[in-house]
Amino acid sequence: MESLKIAVYRIRKEMVVLDSDLAALYGVKTARLNQQVRRNADRFPDDFAFTLTAEEKREVVAKCNNPKKVLYFRGLPMVFTEHGALMAATVLNSPIAARMGIFMVRAFVRMRRELVEEDRISRKLAEIDKTLLIHDEGLRDLYQKLMPLLEPEPEPARRKIGF
Repeated sequence: MESLKIAVYRIRKEMVVLDSDLAALYGVKTARLNQQVRRNADRFPDDFAFTLTAEEKREVVAKCNNPKKVLYFRGLPMVFTEHGALMAATVLNSPIAARMGIFMVRAFVRMRRELVEEDRISRKLAEIDKTLLIHDEGLRDLYQKLMPLLEPEPEPARRKIGF
């Protein structure tokens, strides 16, 4: 089996894959995948799969590492979320689709974990930044209070001896 590179895009605040990539992953033609989706439309609500708008298609073409597969597609391509990718595997009902459906779910789970970890790291960095600002203020205040103590005291005026 040749190595497939599947691009994941963020569209409408969803992480999605193109129908052509998903079809290649499942070892079927894009037309067959889309036909099965249309036949089982009740299994594909908008949060599972949706058709791109013309503007979204242009966005994908701009981000795509192989824009020809999207650019020269006659209509508007469909995209699938992780749930839609799994549902597509069930409606295709082939051994390859079943294996690849499991693979896709694992890939989306790994991606979600990485996003959660990235978010956790960002929050931790913000917390450290806030702590550093508080420490900076404390150090500045301490410095201002210590500076007068470090200055040499003037010698007391001596009483003159003699006339």
